[in-house]
Amino acid sequence: MKHIVILVLLAVFFSCEKKQRFKIRNFSSVQIETLLQDSLLNVRALEVYDESLVYFATSTGRIGVISTNQDVLAYKNLIQLGHDTIVPNFRCLAGNLNNGFTMSIASPALLFKFGELEDEVVYKEDHPKAFYDSMDFWNEEEGIVIGDPIDGCMSIIITRDGGDTWTKSPCADLPKAKEGEAAFAASDSNIAIVGNHTWVATGGKVSRVLYSADKGHTWEVYNTPIVQGLETTGIYSIDFYDELNGFAIGGDYTKPDNNIDNKIRTDDGGKTWQLVAQNKNPGYRSCVQYIPNRAGKELVTVGFKGIDYSNDSGDTWKHLSDEGFYTIRFLNDSVAYAAGAGRVSKVLFIKYK
Repeated sequence: MKHIVILVLLAVFFSCEKKQRFKIRNFSSVQIETLLQDSLLNVRALEVYDESLVYFATSTGRIGVISTNQDVLAYKNLIQLGHDTIVPNFRCLAGNLNNGFTMSIASPALLFKFGELEDEVVYKEDHPKAFYDSMDFWNEEEGIVIGDPIDGCMSIIITRDGGDTWTKSPCADLPKAKEGEAAFAASDSNIAIVGNHTWVATGGKVSRVLYSADKGHTWEVYNTPIVQGLETTGIYSIDFYDELNGFAIGGDYTKPDNNIDNKIRTDDGGKTWQLVAQNKNPGYRSCVQYIPNRAGKELVTVGFKGIDYSNDSGDTWKHLSDEGFYTIRFLNDSVAYAAGAGRVSKVLFIKYK
């Protein structure tokens, strides 16, 4: 018994010590450095890979690559590839170690594979209702793209061979879409992945969360209390820190100052959601991201009305900047890259001294 008591005391001691080592931070401002500026540039999708390269996709059919030491390494035009009359509008971007992938939003929806050796179209959809919003990868072989409903279900395309081929999931295998339910191609953050777990946010007249525990083989659907009912309302962005804790944000971009029913949080893997920070800013935002390695306490959200930060899992928020962006991704726990209308920027988060 004595040994058991000692072990319990040691466990409590080390648990408390671990908690004490995690100090709550309080960012006071941001320093924004513009890496690429062009009045014709419109970027809603970017990703940071290997802690050294930042990829971004534009609404005018181009892919850009910037190194984290701020050198522009490449600026590739994908308008060609046998589709000279089409200027693809890219709103999503993802990749594995071998290739990058991006997809145009509307019909004909073209999914491009691009890399050092070759660029090619690996999937094409001509349906007049085709509209694709977001993409992500579970691992080097398996990835997913989601889009608006066709024939009664959300459009979900999956690869299991590293992106060489993509197959659309039949509606019989997916939850039935509600009338007026769709998704927003605002920031390439409608999909959140943790391990094999996947969450897909919908929006519009109905805003729900589709969930798969097995990399898209089977799906469930959960209701949310976020504002909905109009084509412009609902979840615009979702992120998960781990298998249980997630956050989603949105609202109505036509009423960006409205801060009621636009921020929701879950601690049970998305089964239930609670409204947070009611009647408190921020209002409409297009992207939310957990800051890495901060125990799910720190989040940042961006939109065309600015940058906001929370250090208490979204209960309260601090407005850090009026600089507008559509999307943001983190390099580490204090440096991120953001993009929007006319620019791609590096964002340094500054703490109180």
